Amino acid sequence: VGVKESHQTTIFRIIAAILHLGNLEIQAERDGDACSVSSEDEHLNNFCGLLGVEHSQMQHWLCHRK
Repeated sequence: VGVKESHQTTIFRIIAAILHLGNLEIQAERDGDACSVSSEDEHLNNFCGLLGVEHSQMQHWLCHRK
């Protein structure tokens, strides 16, 4: 396709992170009014590792809109 190898690696990391995010388990709490993500979730760990984002921040912002 003509994409440099370094760009391909970056694209593959992003795609892999998105696929891990799709496998993330989000538990509903308080009759569906709130939710939580387990800090032990392997998909969250992989997502954060691939994109280089802070685990605790991602865990928080996946469940809070503001």
